[in-house]
Amino acid sequence: MARYHIETYGCTSNRGESRQIERRLRDAGHHRVEGPDEADVAILNTCTVVEKTERNMLRRAEELEDETADLIVTGCMALAQGEEFRDAGVDADVLHWDEVPEAVTNGECPTTTPDAEPILDGVIGILPIARGCMSDCSYCITKKATGKIDSPPVAENVEKARALVHAGAKEIRITGQDTGVYGWDDGERKLHELLDRICDIEGDFRVRVGMANPKGVHGIRDELAEVFAENDKLYNFIHAPVQSGSDDVLGDMRRQHQVSEYVEIVETFDEYLDYWTLSTDFIVGFPTEEDEDHAQSMALLRETRPEKINVTRFSKRPGTDAADMKGLGGQTKKDRSKEMTDAKMDVVAEAYDAMVGETHEVLVVEEGTGDSVKCYDEAYRQVIVQNADDHGVEVGDFVDVEITGHSTVYAFGEPV
Repeated sequence: MARYHIETYGCTSNRGESRQIERRLRDAGHHRVEGPDEADVAILNTCTVVEKTERNMLRRAEELEDETADLIVTGCMALAQGEEFRDAGVDADVLHWDEVPEAVTNGECPTTTPDAEPILDGVIGILPIARGCMSDCSYCITKKATGKIDSPPVAENVEKARALVHAGAKEIRITGQDTGVYGWDDGERKLHELLDRICDIEGDFRVRVGMANPKGVHGIRDELAEVFAENDKLYNFIHAPVQSGSDDVLGDMRRQHQVSEYVEIVETFDEYLDYWTLSTDFIVGFPTEEDEDHAQSMALLRETRPEKINVTRFSKRPGTDAADMKGLGGQTKKDRSKEMTDAKMDVVAEAYDAMVGETHEVLVVEEGTGDSVKCYDEAYRQVIVQNADDHGVEVGDFVDVEITGHSTVYAFGEPV
C-alpha cells in the first residue's frame, strides 16, 4: 500500500478536490503520512492566481522533489501552466486531480466513488456545486484550468449536502469558481433554489455560500436575498468581488458587471437583512487604472463598506490579454494598495467595534491557539472564544456569546 503526503494551496474548491483524492486513496487501502520524507509519493495541489503564488508553487515543487521518491502536481497551475514545472526542471507527473489516485496506485485505485459520499474537514463539509465559470476576464488564468460552468442537477447537490449533514457536518461550505452562475449552462439561474432546498434538510447546521460574481448575483438578487431572509441556516454572508469602482476599468477587465449593479446588490441585501456581511475583492493597479479610477474604487469601498475585503495588486498572468498591456509601476501599485488596505482596516474595525456588547449565536468550527476556539456568528463574522474548556465549549456546538472586544478582523466572545 502506498504512503502519500498531500499539500493543498488556494481556494476551498481545491481543498474539496484534495479531500476527494484522499477519499479514493483511503478507500483503496492507502494511508497518509505527515511529512514528504516519509511518503512514497507527494501530491501538490496548486494555485496560480497571481505571479507570486506561481513562484511559490514552483519553489515548493522543487523542495518536494528533493524530499520524496515521486511527485505528482495537480490543481490550477498544473492544468493552466503545466509546462512551467517541466521548464523549471521539476521531475513530476502533472495531472488533473481525478487522475491522481490511479497514478499513485498504478491504476489499482477505484476510478469512481458514490456521488453523495461526503467531504468533511472536521465539522466543516465542503460541497463543490459546480466547476468552471461563465466569465472571460482579461486578467484571469484560472479559467484555463476550470473551463466553462458545468452544473450538476439541484437534486444531486442536495443529496450531497444531506450526506454531509448525516456524516456530522455542522457547517457546509458551498464552493465553485463562481457560485452565482450555478445552472446557467442549463439556461436557468438555480442558486437560490439550491440553497432553499439545502436549508430544508433536517438537522442543526449552517451554510456558507462561496464566491459569486456580481453579474450572476444581480439577476437573482431579490430571490437570493429572500432565501437568506427566510432561512436561519444560511449565514447572512455574500462574497461578490467587484474588483474596481470604475466602469472603464471593469470594461477593460471584461468583468461583465457595472458598478451600479454591484451597488444594487448591496442595496437589495440591505433591504432584506438587518445584519449581514458583505465581502468583496479589489484589484489595484490594473494596467489601465488611472488615478481617477483608483479614487472611484476608494469611494465605492467607503460607500458600500464591505466587512471583508481582499486587496490584490495586479499581477500579469501568462496567456491572458492583460499580460500584453503596458503595466503600471510597482511603486504606484504599492501606494494604491496601501491606501486601500488602510481604508479597509478602518471599515472592518468599525464593523467589529459595533458588535461589542451585543449577543450573537455562534457555531464553533475548529480549535484555535491554546484553549481557544474559532467560531462564526449569524453573518459569518469570526468570533474567538477563549478558555473554551472552562466554559464547556466544544467544536460543533452552537453557543450564545456576548461580544467583549475585537482585534480588527475578528471579535472576542464570552459565553452567556
